Amino acid sequence: MKGAIVFAVAMLMIGPTTRALLSGRLGAFGDWLGAWAPFSYLIVALVLAAPIYAIQMMLSWPKPAEPENPMAKYLRESPPPDAD
Repeated sequence: MKGAIVFAVAMLMIGPTTRALLSGRLGAFGDWLGAWAPFSYLIVALVLAAPIYAIQMMLSWPKPAEPENPMAKYLRESPPPDAD
């Protein structure tokens, strides 16, 4: 699946229209980043830190307790095997 996605992205990047669009967007982003310097750096830092924090929170989330078997109290103990 990853190979198909990489192939599709590579095919999109070959087209001159797509390259022009992406380079234009990156240029506009760079201009915005410089124009709104302190505020924009904070926004970019939050956007980049949010997935890292979410992954860390998911990894440290407590594991749910296993529910007790309600039928366990009705099970008979099997007799010990005969030692011959």
